[in-house]
Amino acid sequence: MEITISENKIESGKRAAKRGAELIREAIAKRGHATIIVATGASQFEMLEALVGEPDIDWSVVTGFHLDEYVGIPITHLASFRKYLWQRFVSKLPLPLQAFHYLDAASEPASECTRVGELISRESVDVAFIGIGENGHVAFNDPPADFEVEDPYIVVDLDEACRQQQLGEGWFPSFDAVPKQAVSMSAKQIMKSAAIICTVPDERKAVAVANASQGPITPDVPASILQKHANYHLYLDEAAASKRS
Repeated sequence: MEITISENKIESGKRAAKRGAELIREAIAKRGHATIIVATGASQFEMLEALVGEPDIDWSVVTGFHLDEYVGIPITHLASFRKYLWQRFVSKLPLPLQAFHYLDAASEPASECTRVGELISRESVDVAFIGIGENGHVAFNDPPADFEVEDPYIVVDLDEACRQQQLGEGWFPSFDAVPKQAVSMSAKQIMKSAAIICTVPDERKAVAVANASQGPITPDVPASILQKHANYHLYLDEAAASKRS
């Protein structure tokens, strides 16, 4: 695990994007193409803004996969991660991607898990761009997470802390409006990525960061599983790192 701490979230996002871009370029140079996983949420704002501006990436040979999505909301919803990824990433790239595989969990989440799961099973993922939730989740794998499930994508129940985070970030008008389920990439599938770039800003994530990076590896802190990854890069601002000893 490599940890980089920056003064603020803007600098942290830039550093994460720079390293991720280097890994994408390396994959393209080696294999002629690259496959990435892209997360959403407020923690990824600065990183994605910097990533789309990184020079000398042939995005036309890059395939992307969507990390997670709420069950039951349309793409027109403020909180839609499909909408987020289009607006903040895909549409801002200088070249169209070779492909981007969005998750549509509005009506048939189980079949969507199968569809996109089959697609990612054919790929070798070079870089996963992810974050860590306030409750220690990775993707939408809330505690206690299933570290053993083999399916690339699964339907998961969202716990109260996770739903409260989504409300606090301003994606929903009330707690009751926050979905109770989501489609999530499984922990085991995330861990198959050749490299993981994890960007986690803000003091509200500080306890989760400390537990996930220094505590025991446990399903009760889902992101703690990342400690086992051989090429894991954790990017924090000073606020997010403030509870680490």
